[in-house]
Amino acid sequence: MRALKIISQTRPILRNWPAEAAGRKNMLLLIQLRWIAAAGQLFTILIVHYGMGIRLPLLVMMIVPVAATGLNLGSLAVLRRRQTVANAELFLALLFDVVALTIQLYLSGGATNPFIYLYLLQVVLGAILLDTLSAWAIVFATSVFAAILAKFYWPLVLPTALAESLFEMHIIGAWICFALIAVLLVVFVTRINRNLQARDARLADMRQRAAEEDHIVRMGLLASGAAHELGTPLSSLAVILNDWKRMPALAAQPGIIGEIEEMQVAVQRCKTILSGILLSSGEARGEAPTIISIRIFLDYIVKEWSVAHAGVEVDYDNSADAGLEIVADPVLKQVIYNVLDNASEASPDWISLSVDQQGDLLRLVVRDDGPGFAPGMLENLGKPYQSSKGKQGGGLGLFLVLNVMRKLGGEVTAENGVMGGAIVTLLFPLDTLGVRRGDGDVR
Repeated sequence: MRALKIISQTRPILRNWPAEAAGRKNMLLLIQLRWIAAAGQLFTILIVHYGMGIRLPLLVMMIVPVAATGLNLGSLAVLRRRQTVANAELFLALLFDVVALTIQLYLSGGATNPFIYLYLLQVVLGAILLDTLSAWAIVFATSVFAAILAKFYWPLVLPTALAESLFEMHIIGAWICFALIAVLLVVFVTRINRNLQARDARLADMRQRAAEEDHIVRMGLLASGAAHELGTPLSSLAVILNDWKRMPALAAQPGIIGEIEEMQVAVQRCKTILSGILLSSGEARGEAPTIISIRIFLDYIVKEWSVAHAGVEVDYDNSADAGLEIVADPVLKQVIYNVLDNASEASPDWISLSVDQQGDLLRLVVRDDGPGFAPGMLENLGKPYQSSKGKQGGGLGLFLVLNVMRKLGGEVTAENGVMGGAIVTLLFPLDTLGVRRGDGDVR
C-alpha cells in the first residue's frame, strides 16, 4: 500500500515535468530569436538612419534592443539554476517580444511599416509553444497593437528622392519581411517540433514506467499475500517433521531420518524465502539497517546462493574495497539472486560473477556460457514476460531487477559475449547504498 501511495503522489509530477522540461528548451529558442531580433533591429536602424537618410528617434529606439539584451542575460542566469520553465513564463517572454516590436513599429511609421507582418511570427510561435488560452491572448494582443498602430504612430520624414519611390520601397520591405518570417519559421518551428517530440517521447516513457510500477505493486501484493497464506502450512509441516523425527519407530530407521532431515532443510529454506518476501514488501529502506562490509556482504550472498545451487560452478572474483561498508538491504540481495538465477538457468554448469569499483559506482558483471540473448530480447530488455525459457509467466526476473535498479539510480545492461553466452552488468551508485568507510565517514 505504501508503494501505491508513492506512485499516486508521483504521477502529477511526472505528467507536468516533461512539458516544463521542454519549456526550458523552448525558452532557450526564444532567447536565441531575441538575440537575432536585437541584432536585426540595430542593423536596420543604422542602415535606415545613416544609409538611407531617414531620420529616426535613435535614442528611444536603442532602448528596445538594450532591454532585450538585459532580458536575455537575466533569463540565461535563471535557466542555469533551473531545469523547468512553465507556460506562464513562456507567455510573458513572448508578450515582451510583442511589446518590443510594437514600440519599434510605433517609432518607425506604424502600420505603414512593412515589418508589421512580423506580428504573424509571434502568433505562430504562440500557437506552437503555449496552451490554448495563452495563444489566444497573443492573438488578441497583436491584433489590438496592429489596430492602434494604424491610427497612432511616429510619422517618418522621407527625403525627396525616396518619397517619389515610396510604393517600390514598401514592396521591397514587404518582400524582405516575408522572406525573414519564412526563414525564421522554418528554422525555429523545426527545432521547436523536435523539442515537443522529445517531450512526448519522455512522457510516453514515464507512462510506461508508471504502468510497470503498477504491475510490480500488484505482484508485490500478491506475493506478500501468498507468503502469509503459505506461512501457516509450512509451520505445520515443520512441527510434523519434528514430531516424526522423534518417533521411536522412525528413529530406528536411519534412511527415513535422513529424508526427514532433508525435508526439514527444504521447509526451512521455504520459510526463509517467505520471510525475505515479507521483509522486502513491508520494511522500508533504512528501517532496522545492518551495516556490513561491502565485500563481506557480497561474499555471503555468493556463498549462500552456491549452497542452494550446488551443481553450478561459480567463478567469483571480488575486488571491491573491503574498507567500504553498506546498508545491507534484502532488496539488493534479491536483485543479485535474480541475476544469478537467470544465468544458472541458461548455463546450469558454469557462471561467473566479478565485482569491482569504477569511481563512485559498484559494478557487478554476471556471465554465463548459455545460448545468449535473442536480438528481440535485447531490444526489449526489462519488459515483463520477455523470456527465452518458454515458461508461462517467465521473464519477470530481469523485469524486477531493472525496476529495482531504476529506483536505486542504477543501471542494467545486457549483451551477448563475443565467444557466446550472455553478460549482464549491474551498476550501483555507491551513495544510494549508504556507503561509508570503515572509520565511520559517510561517503
